Amino acid sequence: MGERRRGLALFGRRARGAARSATQPRSAGQAQKEFYVNEAHALTDALLHAACEGEAVSPPATPADGEAWLVGIGADGDWTGEDGKLATWQAGSWLFAAPNDGMRLFDRSTGQVILYAGGWQRPAAPAVPAGGTTVDDEARAAISSLITALISGGILTGN
Repeated sequence: MGERRRGLALFGRRARGAARSATQPRSAGQAQKEFYVNEAHALTDALLHAACEGEAVSPPATPADGEAWLVGIGADGDWTGEDGKLATWQAGSWLFAAPNDGMRLFDRSTGQVILYAGGWQRPAAPAVPAGGTTVDDEARAAISSLITALISGGILTGN
């Protein structure tokens, strides 16, 4: 019983924000709590089943509410300094979420699920076998390329 109470007390007194989603706790008397709660809901909406329209360095001129983009390297405009983050258009402004290792993001433009592991990982499609004098050698090379692509995509481990 003592362990349970201690755990509940620690949960209720959390001093820092959520480590993974960057949401911040609010005090009971804080002004404009609704803004922070709404921002937390918007982050949850963007990250729960993360999907983006594609990767870009410039924000679209007329984004739809809820539209998300992966910010490319060397971003400009409203995205300056937000490279590698997920930018979501919410209530008339961009909301940025920094990725954490293990985050998966569906890229609608390519139909590919990409993985964040110290950086965004996009497995490259292996080369299609094209002829060769020995079918066995060609098959081994193709299978080797497939295994490499599955490892870089986070589907298989490199062991």
